Parts: sequence; C-alpha cells; structure tokens
Amino acid sequence: MIRHLVLFKLNEGVARDDERVLAGARAFAELGKAIPELTFWECGWNISDRPIAHDFAVNSAVANADDLKRYLEHPAHQAAAAQWREFATWVIADYEF
Repeated sequence: MIRHLVLFKLNEGVARDDERVLAGARAFAELGKAIPELTFWECGWNISDRPIAHDFAVNSAVANADDLKRYLEHPAHQAAAAQWREFATWVIADYEF
C-alpha cells in the first residue's frame, strides 16, 4: 500500500471563504468516490493556529505505484489540482506502509 499525503498552503491574501477555495475543497472532497484506485480518502481544513501549519490536507491510499500513477493522471484529479494552482502551493509525501 502507498500513502499519498498532500498539505496545501493558501497564497498570501487568499482566505478560506474565497469562492475559488471553496470550489477547490469541494473538488477534492468528491475525488474519493470518483477515482476507483483510491482505497482510502479523507481531506479537511487544518484546525491548528500554529504558524508553521498548512491550511488544507489530503490523506489517501492506493494499492501500488501503478494505482498512484493512475490516480495522479485521472482527469478528475488533474482538474482539482488545476483549481488549487490558482491560489495555493503544496507539498507531498508518498510512502509505502
């Protein structure tokens, strides 16, 4: 199994209630049921006020590297990621467990 973690940081001056951000969060919330390769899916807003914290997180899992590739290339994932490129940056970690 591979865990795929993504942490998003909103760009300076972009608020969580910005319509683009809300649409991006909805797009990621729907990916869990749209992409069959995903064996686990959750996402949500950070609740910490620590200055080093990111704003939004995705925690997901796939069975293997081929499924991760299919997930990353899936049109629904590509569309959701494109939305976030307009207002955020992110870091990822993929690891086997």
